[in-house]
Parts: sequence; structure tokens; C-alpha cells
Amino acid sequence: MSARILVVDDVPANVKLLEARLSAEYFDVATAYNGAEALAMCERAECDIVLLDVMMPDMDGFEVCRRLKSNPTTHHIPVVMVTALDQPSDRVRGLEAGADDFLTKPVSDIALVSRVRSLSRLKMVTDELRMRALTSLEIGIESPERDAVAEQGRNGRILLVDDRKSSYERIAPMLATEHTVDIETEPAEALFHAAEGDYELVIVSLGLQNFDGLRLCSQVRSIERTRNVPILAIAEPDNNTRLVRGLEIGVNDYLLRPIDKNEMLARVRTQIKKKRYTERLRDNVQASIEMAITDALTGLFNRRYMETHLSALVEQAASRGKPISVLVLDIDFFKSINDGHGHDAGDDVLREFALRIRKSIRNIDLACRLGGEEFVIVMPETDMGVATTVAERLRRRIAGEPFPIQQGTRLLDVTLSIGIAALGGAGDNAAAMLKRADQALYRAKRDGRNRVVADAA
Repeated sequence: MSARILVVDDVPANVKLLEARLSAEYFDVATAYNGAEALAMCERAECDIVLLDVMMPDMDGFEVCRRLKSNPTTHHIPVVMVTALDQPSDRVRGLEAGADDFLTKPVSDIALVSRVRSLSRLKMVTDELRMRALTSLEIGIESPERDAVAEQGRNGRILLVDDRKSSYERIAPMLATEHTVDIETEPAEALFHAAEGDYELVIVSLGLQNFDGLRLCSQVRSIERTRNVPILAIAEPDNNTRLVRGLEIGVNDYLLRPIDKNEMLARVRTQIKKKRYTERLRDNVQASIEMAITDALTGLFNRRYMETHLSALVEQAASRGKPISVLVLDIDFFKSINDGHGHDAGDDVLREFALRIRKSIRNIDLACRLGGEEFVIVMPETDMGVATTVAERLRRRIAGEPFPIQQGTRLLDVTLSIGIAALGGAGDNAAAMLKRADQALYRAKRDGRNRVVADAA
């Protein structure tokens, strides 16, 4: 899907010119003629990127940008300021207001299109993460939006790749006023250095003497451990072609020599803020995934996860001719624990029970809580004999050591019953295995509890 670009300028001719250029590249273009209109459209999520003129009456571009970036609803929208001002101090002012980049009038077609394409790709990734993270609010995970607005982008870890001593000796001290900086003077080693370090930004000089800086940028983007680390390129003023190519392969931002300290620090802060925001989004998504498949009380997988993965594991075992066994476990007389000692004590027992299960099985085994006091253990590459041995060992472990309850002030004897089933011949499946193990568990409870019964089928 083509990105939707909002062009904001109080001069209709300027709006029409940018609209025509962007429409020719198949972008969807919306327009606004003042800051208030632009803010309202962004609030309604009607654009992916904002091209914002600086010099406007009533509310200039700096103020519009500041309001967009201070609003948790709109702070994630990339803003490119379009201005006739070309002094470093003007760029710094815009970057400090939250602008993602600048285009200087008259706007070059190459710079316009490459910058918008680069930012639209970034916006698509961020939007997908934000959409997935929305469910986090429904299950109690705090939204990262307000933290992102408050983030200052300081105290980052930066890798500077530059083999010119006169260059890195000037740049590194500037960066060190706000960040921790590592210098890599051997470009061939830079990729390994970047992958091993927990960096929040990689700065690459495109003027490396015996190495293609763009190739290094491409390599940083291509490997898993550095794929999401932002890249800031440093280039000479006449290097437009290489800069455009860099933006196409994943460079996030660039600086032109001679480097202005304040502009560099502002751009670095912007990239680090984005990195931290996307990391928070990814953490939220991961947390929501874990909550969706994990039992909150015990930390074991839940019934939904077990039902999905048991079928896959059984099919895999059948296709490879490998054994697989299922154990269904039930804590004996659990209702009497709740009734006699309270539900908090029951929760203590369930948590300790899950902990002992984990200590009794292998990493490849799948332990799940079906609900209440019932649990399932799936044991790949395990026949009935080995599964019975493991089950008996677990039964003894549960019965042999009392369970602490009420913050360890009391001890409670607990036992369990276990039913076991193993994969049979052709036509056997996960549901049938689980049913046989459940029937074996019923026999274990009927015959007196605190025992292991294997399915006889």
C-alpha cells in the first residue's frame, strides 16, 4: 500500500508542486494550509508522513512539530520540515522540536522521493508493531506511548566506524558529551563489533579508505542481531547519489561534512529515541504473546497452547516413526486444600507444583496447566517405559516433600495421580492419546490416588 503524505504549507503553489511530485511517484497525498488543520488531520490518523513548511502564519512549523511529537497519539508520525532556512541552528531547532529530517527549498526531486520512501518503510514497521501492541492494553500491559514522549534519547551506546583519525578524533568527543562511544577503525571488523555489542546506533563514514561504507550499511541491515539498529551515515556534500542509495538500503539518517556538533547530537538523539520506542513496542508485543499462551499463576503453558502444539508434535513423531508420550496429572484432594486453608494456599500449592514439574522434565518436554489442578506433560521421543519412570519419579518428588503455604509458615502434604498414554499405531492422534491418558488418570484416582497408571492400549 502506498504511503499517505500530508503536505502542510500556507502557499497553495508550494502545496500543488509537492503534491504533483509525490503523486507522480504513486504516493497518496493529502493537504493542509495551516498548523491547526494539520494537527487535526494527524489526530484522526489521516496520514503516514508529514511534510511541514516552517514559515507559516499563526503557528509556524516548529510549533506544529512540537505539538505532534508531544502528543502520545501522534508522536510516532514522521515529520519532514521543508524550509528555505539552511543554517545548522535552524535544523537543530527543528530536530529539537522532534523533526525526523529536513528538506531545503528548492526541494530536489531525488531527495524528496528517497526521504519519503525511507520514512514510509519505517512507518509501516512501526504501525504494525503499534497495531499488535494495542491488545496489550486489554490485558493490562502499559502502553509505551507516554514513555516515548518523555524519552530524551541520551546515554546511548554508539559504534562509530571511521578509519580517518582526524575525523573520529573530532566526532567521538562531541558524541561523548551525551553518550558512550566505541570507535572501530577497521571496517572489516565493524560488522562483528556491531553484532557483539548492544548498540543503539551505528554511525558509518561513507568515506572509508579501503572499504565500501554502503556495503557495511547493507551488511548491518542483513543480519538478525543488528537488523533493527539505526544507522547514521556521514558523507561529503557532493555525495548525493550515494546518500540516496544508502537511504534505499536502510540508512536511517545522514550528516554532511563539515559536521555541526549540535545538529549531530540532535540527529543522534532522534534515532536513539526511535530505537527505544520500537524496542518498547516489541517488548509489549512479546509480553502479550507470552500472556496469551502462558498460565499467569504457574508460568506453564496454557490449554490453548497445549492443544495446538500437541497435535503438531504427535504428527511430527508419527511421520518420523518416533515415540511420544503424554502424562495427565491431577493433584489429589485439591478441593480440600482450598476449603481447609483458603484459595491463597491453593495458589501456593499450584505454583510450587509447577516448579517441581519443571525440575523433573527436560527442555524438550512441554508442561501445561489445563485448568484448576489438572496438568499435562508432553514428552517427545519418549516411549511408555521411560515416561512411566519419569512419572513415578515426579510422583515421589511431590509426595516426599511437604509444600510450603502461607508464606512458608505452614507445610502441607500433597500427592498426585498420573495417567500416561503413548503414541499407538497408524491412525492414532493427539486427541485419542489425550483421552487415553485421561482415562488412565481416572483409574489411578479410582484405585486410591497417589499413583501412576499407564494406558494398556
